[in-house]
Amino acid sequence: RGRPRRRKQPQNNQPGKPNHPSTPVGPNPPALLLLQFPVSPPFQFQPRLPSIHSPLLAALRSYTHQTHTRGGSDRRRGGEMAAAATMTWHEELATLVGDTGVRLPAVAGGAAPAPNSAAAVGGGWYGEEEEGKVEEGWAQQARGFAESTAEMLRELGLGVWDVAAQSLAGAEDSELARRLRRPAAAAGKRLSFMNEYLPEDRDPVRCWVVVAAVAFVALLVLGVGSSDDTPVEQPKKLYISPPNAKRFQLPDGRHLAYEEKGISADRARFSLVAPHSFLSSRLAGIPGISSSLLEEFGARLVTYDLPGFGESDPHPGRNLNSSALDMLHLADALGIVDKFWVVGYSGGGMHAWSALRYIPDRVAGAAMFAPMANPYDSKMTKDEKRKIWDRWSTKRKLMHILARRFPSLLRLFYHRSFLSGKQGQPESWLSLSTGKKDKTLLEAPTFNTFWEKDVAESVRQGDAQPFVEEAVLQVSDWGFSLSDIQMQKKEDQGVFEFMKSLFSQAEREWVGFLGPIHIWQGMDDRVVPPSATEFARRMVPGATVHKLLDEGHFSYFCFCDECHRQIFSTLFGTPQGPLNPAPESSEVAPEPAEETSPAYEEVAEQEQETSGLA
Repeated sequence: RGRPRRRKQPQNNQPGKPNHPSTPVGPNPPALLLLQFPVSPPFQFQPRLPSIHSPLLAALRSYTHQTHTRGGSDRRRGGEMAAAATMTWHEELATLVGDTGVRLPAVAGGAAPAPNSAAAVGGGWYGEEEEGKVEEGWAQQARGFAESTAEMLRELGLGVWDVAAQSLAGAEDSELARRLRRPAAAAGKRLSFMNEYLPEDRDPVRCWVVVAAVAFVALLVLGVGSSDDTPVEQPKKLYISPPNAKRFQLPDGRHLAYEEKGISADRARFSLVAPHSFLSSRLAGIPGISSSLLEEFGARLVTYDLPGFGESDPHPGRNLNSSALDMLHLADALGIVDKFWVVGYSGGGMHAWSALRYIPDRVAGAAMFAPMANPYDSKMTKDEKRKIWDRWSTKRKLMHILARRFPSLLRLFYHRSFLSGKQGQPESWLSLSTGKKDKTLLEAPTFNTFWEKDVAESVRQGDAQPFVEEAVLQVSDWGFSLSDIQMQKKEDQGVFEFMKSLFSQAEREWVGFLGPIHIWQGMDDRVVPPSATEFARRMVPGATVHKLLDEGHFSYFCFCDECHRQIFSTLFGTPQGPLNPAPESSEVAPEPAEETSPAYEEVAEQEQETSGLA
């Protein structure tokens, strides 16, 4: 009474299917509906349930076994089901979860669950695991998942590649391909010179893809590793003074800014015109030259801003021929009737060479200090090119290549350096490699003061185009070779004159600029190496080279008064003072010092104390 009557289990009389086993003796566990879904390895899940109704468990066990068991005969399948029908629910649970090490208390009849019963029936979730096999952990499952994901992504990539290849099979005849074919061919032609650095047996396309990928990764690594928390002093801003230059108008309407130093035009015995170098202005001139020395030699120094520099108007499309004409118009506007001397330092030497080539009749002579030569000159030998390029830094080589191949990219570098409106060092802005002497000079306070003032005047207009034009002029075709400045006259000779010239040593007539050309070259110069001067000396036989031992490129800014005196004595001889001296002037010019071969080497050691840069 009070206990519900148990419903009798129905009998299954269908042939081939066993009846449900009888209810075991003892307390019945709560009935639990367990849904099982077929899951493929490695995602195996083994539930740990305290107790399950034996008849339902046997049915689910039979269904799972029939679903996941691959192969096997009907006899084996029937034997396992018969064995499961005669087992208790403890043994049936052991077949599902294997040996967990937990021993349940004995049921009625004293029968304890056999610990190895799972192995007897073929324990595990699928009934296929062998005895002693270790269960798969989460690490192995994660590894299997990663391998499967990688395989799927690989197959997906191959599929996308095949689809893209089939889609682009006929793209060569499309309108977009026809429009891009010519620009792509032009770009490939301009970049073909870079294939010379690749091995001959390598495909350029694959090689440059690999190089680009490696360069990208390297830049990322450098960008991540270059972070430094050390406080850095912010650079000071450039101070640009108000415009105060003298200007005159050229025949084409442009204005050219200039500056005069020395004696007046009507009293000048010698006139010097000095075009400045790259990233400089009319304020440079001859750094440290004193007015008394110019008065002593009767010299007048005229400096001017190149087009687009300082206060001079820009001149789009300019070349070295127009640069020589600007000097000619400047001399005429300032009343220089006689011939004048040209002074060129570093990049300014390029404009001095152009004056000797295009207006030789108006030039009396040339004084050059480390003048640059075109590194792409067709008459320069391989050994001369190698000596010049080996002395340059990697960044400077890159800047020359960009100026020759991709000049529009120079704007990015210029706006990040000297056009940023902040102060900086010339070796970093101009990508220069400096020697021991140059490093010492660049750290001097007098040089930094002069440099900041000169650069501020040079970038006054804030436009990168004049600097790009100047950089392109340095590495492009000048319109002439240095050998065209002085060359032997060609004469039409007959057979008799030709035979006579073979047995005689008659000198041939020289044409071109026949005036004096003096070149001062520091032997420790790494900006304009001595090999560039050797090439100029070979191309211009009439040039005289003065070698300055242990001097660098920037020694030009720190010459002492005695150095300038010896330079002027070399150019003009004995100082004679100005023309038509004033009556009240009773000073007698001192006698010039005797010139010796190592004079420049001796006086260079005194330049730090007696420099006139202040």
